[in-house]
Amino acid sequence: MNSQRRSTRYSIVRSAAGGLAALLLCMDSATAEEVTITSAQGNLVLTGRIAGFDGTYLDIESPHGPLTLAYAGVTCAGADCPDLKSYVPHLRLSGEPRLASLLLPALIDGFARDRGLKLIQEDTDGGALNITLVEDAQPVLLVNLRNSQSAEAFADLLTYDSDVALTFRDPLPDEQARAAEVGIALPGLAGGSVVLGGEALVPIVSPLNPIRVIDPADVIAAFAGDIPDWEQMGQPEMPLTLHLGPVGDGQADAFLAMLPAPASAAVIRHADPDALAEAVAADAGALGIAALGTSGIAQPLGLRDACGLTAPPVLRGIKTQDYPLTTPAFAFVRSQRKPEIVRAFLNWLRSPAAELIVRRAGFADRGVVPITLDDQGERFAHAITIAGPDTSLRDLQGMVAMMDARVRISLTFRFANGTTALDTASAANLRLLAHDMRDGVYAGREVMLIGFSDGEGSADANRDLSAARALAVESALLSLLSAIPDDLRLGTAGFGEALPIGCDDTAWGRQMNRRVEVWVGD
Repeated sequence: MNSQRRSTRYSIVRSAAGGLAALLLCMDSATAEEVTITSAQGNLVLTGRIAGFDGTYLDIESPHGPLTLAYAGVTCAGADCPDLKSYVPHLRLSGEPRLASLLLPALIDGFARDRGLKLIQEDTDGGALNITLVEDAQPVLLVNLRNSQSAEAFADLLTYDSDVALTFRDPLPDEQARAAEVGIALPGLAGGSVVLGGEALVPIVSPLNPIRVIDPADVIAAFAGDIPDWEQMGQPEMPLTLHLGPVGDGQADAFLAMLPAPASAAVIRHADPDALAEAVAADAGALGIAALGTSGIAQPLGLRDACGLTAPPVLRGIKTQDYPLTTPAFAFVRSQRKPEIVRAFLNWLRSPAAELIVRRAGFADRGVVPITLDDQGERFAHAITIAGPDTSLRDLQGMVAMMDARVRISLTFRFANGTTALDTASAANLRLLAHDMRDGVYAGREVMLIGFSDGEGSADANRDLSAARALAVESALLSLLSAIPDDLRLGTAGFGEALPIGCDDTAWGRQMNRRVEVWVGD
């Protein structure tokens, strides 16, 4: 954890040119100072750092986590006390460089253009980016964006040095534990997380290596230290070297979390995506994991498992997370009262304009797309080819008959390992589906939640389990909506192990198969 505590102090410097005021934002990093809050009657005195302020309510740290007080009813003493006369809402974000330096500046610019705001951008000596949104020559929002790794971004939330963590992974158990120790609930499954988009990771090799397709199980075994030579993967004998991005990189961490055990100590870590791609391209024996858009001159590999299932890193597979190396891009928002303009920006991130910017930045956007039955011929062919003795032709015919009258949409629900709880990305999908249902997107239509399982255990038990998971998603939807809108119909079904999208010989494949899909019909 980064032990340095930072705070941001704002001053507005005005200069006139032809009667038009230009506003420059100066954001000076310093060690955060404690303030003392005293109630009007003087019977309550709190000393701590300011955790947030929305212009009306003040969040101040305490041994039990942040406490919220109406600012008008208290007296504040200390250099960091907000000045209501010059108060301007601010938003501090830190996290993965590709999100903090590439995606978020573009999204903030799009939000400003949509609202008719002027944008002033300034790089700082420390490498952070300051953005001021201006309306009628007055600043209406101050934004600070700082590059870090995921671990530091979560630490910034805990020390009140950031309002939003930009990451490619969930908080790790030890990060959740540290948050609990200081009385803060890291945002995640229950809310507070925004999925900005998704990106595919791909295995990469040197162009000198003849391999073009690799079994995901071999990738896992290689990084677990069980495969030291390419000969064990059917290639000419050659020592295997392993490469990943920097320590703390969210995408590398997300990949390592898929391994059954800690990665081999022989993994070479690189400072940035360019260095990773260059090192892999120069080493005929190298195997690396990189974001698809950062593979550079290295050769990306396709995935084909032992069951013959092929998973290309295409937009549809990233949106549904049927591509097994998908890493969602998260914005974890610390729970606190937020100024109206910050709430408006977070809501705007769901808009079509925001989705277009996400796509232009090279990520898969969150927009829901239909996937017809004709577009899924390969996975249905595989389902028939590898169906076990407990999956009858009648089962498959029943499943296809149900789907033939409907269209799959790209929202998919998966579950945290060993639980019936939705993972973070699926929890965000649930909120998106509930929002669309409430807004009438599916008015007059039927929404079917269809569950599937892995192939472990008996076929009857798996059918029951898949149906139970579909019912669990339905129950979670009801808890968000209170009631299903009268103008749509909601149903559930379970087909067990009838439609695998991964091979059950790995934990990875089994996790992919345990899912609930959404199919919409008239």
